[in-house]
Amino acid sequence: MTAPLLAVALSLFSAVAYAAAAVAQERLAARSAGTGVLGLFANGAWWWSVALNACAALLHVAALKFGPLTLVQPLGALTLVAAVPLGARAAGRRVGALEWRGTALTLAGLAALLVTASGPEPDTVLSLPEALAVAGATAALIGTLALPHSRLRPGRTGLRHATASGFASGVASALTQTVTVAATDRSQPVLSVPVVTVALLVTAFATGGLLLSQTAYRDGLGAPLAVVTLANPVAAGVIGLSFLGEHLQGGTAGLLLTAAGAALASWGVVTLSRPVPAADGGPSLPGGGGCRAEAVADPDHPVAAVLALESGAAAGRAPLVPPQPAPPSQEHLTAL
Repeated sequence: MTAPLLAVALSLFSAVAYAAAAVAQERLAARSAGTGVLGLFANGAWWWSVALNACAALLHVAALKFGPLTLVQPLGALTLVAAVPLGARAAGRRVGALEWRGTALTLAGLAALLVTASGPEPDTVLSLPEALAVAGATAALIGTLALPHSRLRPGRTGLRHATASGFASGVASALTQTVTVAATDRSQPVLSVPVVTVALLVTAFATGGLLLSQTAYRDGLGAPLAVVTLANPVAAGVIGLSFLGEHLQGGTAGLLLTAAGAALASWGVVTLSRPVPAADGGPSLPGGGGCRAEAVADPDHPVAAVLALESGAAAGRAPLVPPQPAPPSQEHLTAL
């Protein structure tokens, strides 16, 4: 199996593992409301979800070893695709037309990206000065996005935090690839100063992405979720194309195909991030950032589990906060 195909296969398994863990966490949280986080430590099902998240993170790191950032990072959207049937099955319902449409658009867009982004096994890594420069520029951008602004509505603030979270997670993945490739290079010590320094930067940006995503979801789920999912591969792709010598295949035609694929995948991600109609057939609520807890009309929608997914993907573990009880007249998912 060639390196790009191996990277795609590992990314696929990683996405399925992330989706399964996220759906399991969401269902467990729904059953364990009011027990507190400490009470979950004695629950074997929760530890299985932690193990799934850990396996998914390791598979993602392995994919970064065999595939370029421009190939591996967009495949993270497959987690949403995998969560659709898994979440629907766990909720005991059928996949809706809106979810099928989002899945088809996402898969079509990713297929186009696979044609142009496929490349050889990465062998170029960020030097320590480059890694520090990328980290500094990204930290400054994140600080600008995360700073409070009195003129912004709460929903707009959530989108700014979601953008910052996506950039932080994308940079963390790019730095992770540098650590993985450098650590497996037998020509230098595994615990060299550059590798350890970049590893510390990975930890900082992964943690920052986790905290920013949790803050973003306080203003609603749909729009911030789409922004996080799309900003992540954009940040990683810019680093790969600018510093790691990655390039798109096919020249001008390849650029057009990439643009079309990115547009289709983005449309699919946004579609999957929208709430489905409620079980009683009523209209679905908008998934925009202006709503808070009411952003998800159906608590069994698989995207509800992505709250746990995003945290696990960024931190390499599975944090879980049981949802707060809803008023008797209104069922909803409480955003973190």
